[in-house]
Amino acid sequence: MRELGLRGLRRDKQVKTTSGDGAETERPADLVGRAFTATAPNQLWVADLTYIRTHAGWVYAAFVIDVFSRLVVGWQVSTSLRTDLALDALDMGLWQRRRNGQDTTGLVHHSDRGVQYRAIRYTERLAEADAVASVGSKGDSYDCQSVSAASRKDEEVLAGAF
Repeated sequence: MRELGLRGLRRDKQVKTTSGDGAETERPADLVGRAFTATAPNQLWVADLTYIRTHAGWVYAAFVIDVFSRLVVGWQVSTSLRTDLALDALDMGLWQRRRNGQDTTGLVHHSDRGVQYRAIRYTERLAEADAVASVGSKGDSYDCQSVSAASRKDEEVLAGAF
């Protein structure tokens, strides 16, 4: 290689980090501040995604939980992490509450900064329901902890549905 003037390509080690500098869009404020309490139903819902390993591969589950009752008001399972996964869980919760004659006006919907929750269709659906979006602080692994903890307990039940 030396005789032909060829050299191997050197690749310097680069530190890769997630940075939103210059690329971030306007995000809703964190209205919850990790104070996951409510005094009545439909005041605060938290939403999160989790993944479950099955014999057939990975399955993703989206949950929406009413903080007051700790009930899962909406859920969906899919083999992809598209916006529809989270949107279907939200729709289920909204449909269930409307069917029961409950008002969701002013509901605070708290989630992490995932792209599924920041998608245009998702934020439009929240606006249609007169719900207020709340997004957790950057890099906070304990945000939406109540959903993640509940989902881990429910994984065995959901895995049996396949």
